[in-house]
Amino acid sequence: MFAGTHTAIITPFRDGKVDEEAFRQLIEKQIEGGVQGIVPVGTTGESPTLDADEHLEVIRMAVDAVAGRIKVIAGTGANSTSEAIHLTEEAEAIGVDASLQVTPYYNKPSQEGLYHHFRAVAESTSLPIMLYSVPGRSVVEIAPETAARLAADCDNVISIKEASGCAERVDQLKAALPEGFEILSGDDPMTIEFMKRGACGVVSVASNIVPDKVSELVNAMLANDVAKAEAIQEEYFDLLSTLMSVDTNPMPIKAAAALMGLCSNEIRLPMLQLDGEQLEQVRVLLQKYSLV
Repeated sequence: MFAGTHTAIITPFRDGKVDEEAFRQLIEKQIEGGVQGIVPVGTTGESPTLDADEHLEVIRMAVDAVAGRIKVIAGTGANSTSEAIHLTEEAEAIGVDASLQVTPYYNKPSQEGLYHHFRAVAESTSLPIMLYSVPGRSVVEIAPETAARLAADCDNVISIKEASGCAERVDQLKAALPEGFEILSGDDPMTIEFMKRGACGVVSVASNIVPDKVSELVNAMLANDVAKAEAIQEEYFDLLSTLMSVDTNPMPIKAAAALMGLCSNEIRLPMLQLDGEQLEQVRVLLQKYSLV
């Protein structure tokens, strides 16, 4: 269901409000670039600084703009189980294709707590669920054994976005999870290594600005054309890696999109717009790839 490229799409703002026109244009760029889906209101979409009404409105915009042409995997996770259930139920009513459920952050639940959290969400919806393990942000990881319990007990828990940055994690997940459970890379530079070990795609940040290139790379791996995929990665490695290292996501990707004229560089506190040397670094990078 989730094989391919899914863009963790940014949320453009203008004058403090979601910029619907820019958002729709970004979605069209993704569709034209050949991605299989978008993931609105994830980390890259600044979900922590959207209020509940905005969160659901962005999902509505995404579903309306996509109009069934690609998948919409709505970020509806939270560190409150009741909030995650509410957002997921609302997103299902709006008409999304699936839900991305991030590991509850800050409160540091145990693996048993994670199991009961995700199970409660899964039981509240008929949507397919993609788990999202990102220990760099949430501190707690989803252990392979916990993912396996959820896969066994919840028919709609069918995938995981793994953003540990460790390729060996795919081996551990493959060993624990049932055949057919889909693993996706959560880090652009790790996509090839993940797919060599059995992942089926990526939830990509870089595809906000180069959806065609990320899609080409992933499609090459799905076709077992490793040489082609590696050639693309070698050519675009600076872009894929620098966008995640200049500063915290989504600041660099939003700056890049703004420099390309795709949206404004407006971002919500406590995140800040890139400026000075960091912004110039992004500009030079885009110039290298003839994106500005």
